[in-house]
Amino acid sequence: MIVGVPTETKRDENRVAITPAGVHELSSRGHTVLVEAGAGDGSRVPDSEFAEAGATMVADASEVWGADLVCKVKEPQADEFRHLRADLTLFTYLHLAAYPAVAAALVASGCTALAYETVQDSQGRLPLLAPMSEIAGRMAVQVGAHFLERAAGGRGILLGGAPGVEPGRVVVIGAGMAGVNAVSIARGMEADVTLFDVSLDRLRPMDAVHRGAVKTRMSHALDVARAVVDADLVIGAVLLPGAKAPRVVTAETVRRMRPGAVMVDISIDQGGCFETSRETSHSDPVYEVDGVLHYCVGNIPGAVPRTSTWALTNVTLPYAMILADRGVDGAMAARPELAAGLNVRGGAIVHPAVAAALA
Repeated sequence: MIVGVPTETKRDENRVAITPAGVHELSSRGHTVLVEAGAGDGSRVPDSEFAEAGATMVADASEVWGADLVCKVKEPQADEFRHLRADLTLFTYLHLAAYPAVAAALVASGCTALAYETVQDSQGRLPLLAPMSEIAGRMAVQVGAHFLERAAGGRGILLGGAPGVEPGRVVVIGAGMAGVNAVSIARGMEADVTLFDVSLDRLRPMDAVHRGAVKTRMSHALDVARAVVDADLVIGAVLLPGAKAPRVVTAETVRRMRPGAVMVDISIDQGGCFETSRETSHSDPVYEVDGVLHYCVGNIPGAVPRTSTWALTNVTLPYAMILADRGVDGAMAARPELAAGLNVRGGAIVHPAVAAALA
């Protein structure tokens, strides 16, 4: 099979869908790997490393998109819609609930599109979303701490406080992979951390691990609002696979927050979990609503593309190999969890949650 890896065209997206080691694995199985020239530049992977691993470097994006299987990082952009076609299999993050125009283009093309973020195993885990959620959760605290600095427009708060001075208050909403990682970093910075979730089964292990150093609370609307109003940094990490994120913080609550507080919406690529959220980019990451800074970058792990590229390929490569070896149906038969990743096929949205979100 011919596998194509194009350069990402989304604004400020510097990741690439494969590493040289991944190219070598596919090439050694008899597949041809086309990598667009410069695709790895943002992740500091020169063309020469891909070529040495067995890739065919191609200058024309159209030729790369002409492959049987195209592996990407982010959803196709408007300038890439022209490359979509009925005999193409696309394997990437799609987040179609937040990008209806992309969904419409995929449906119109008749292509087969599998989304990393909805691949789900029998235990309900999301193996291809997990590493980016881990990175996004860790980055959320890092960027939140930066924007709390007065020079960046924030309240002038050091999350860890100082002797004789109370630490910053961090509220994390959602105890999934992103939320758990945000809590760990915030606690490591010695902040005052409160974690909300709708599931006691998710809160119990966090309570056990942190031994009371992190406050765990059930996610009831009134309690969340009260905690958010008193917070310096609020991190939204709510996920419903394939569906739009629920709005867990209202505009009214934001109006009551302290001037210079910071909100980081990790859920923005599923539509956002704050009522005041709208997607931003790494080159223009924040905006202000009622004196509160909002960081709503849709590809947070893109800020650390080298780390993210390797972390992503670690989990996507086994699936890319089986797709190349066996085709879509054969791959789904061998790895049943991959079937949950099927979002678009034959001119229709075939994933129930995605279809419902777009209805």
